[in-house]
Amino acid sequence: MAQQSTTAVFTFSSWDEKNVTDADRSPRLAHAAVVNNYSGGIEAEGTACQYVLAYVAETRGSFCGMELLTGSVEGREGTFVIQQNGTFDEEGVIRCSFEVVPGSGTGELAGLTGTGGYEVRQGEQEVKVTFSYELQG
Repeated sequence: MAQQSTTAVFTFSSWDEKNVTDADRSPRLAHAAVVNNYSGGIEAEGTACQYVLAYVAETRGSFCGMELLTGSVEGREGTFVIQQNGTFDEEGVIRCSFEVVPGSGTGELAGLTGTGGYEVRQGEQEVKVTFSYELQG
């Protein structure tokens, strides 16, 4: 199947962040358990997402994470995992790229591969995501 692309929007349902190292330390590490809701080309309610964040300054750093999405991509139902890498800066801009974890697709999403990303300002309620993908098989 040829490469396809879609867009979606997600909103944070919950964000539970805890320091892994002392809060007054720099750099410091934190862990966040997050629940997102996607709509549009990707439909997924109540995702399971885990981030590790490295703060190199009060409002600047980077993060990585894994997110399990159960729902659909352009109407095809199943589950898949994305691996995320991103940064956040003093201006409140968050940039993230992600890729589908190979072999994680189930159901009609078995064989799913793809990459995507987003850029958003801290405090914005909706995050627009772009996603380019292929379905093998």
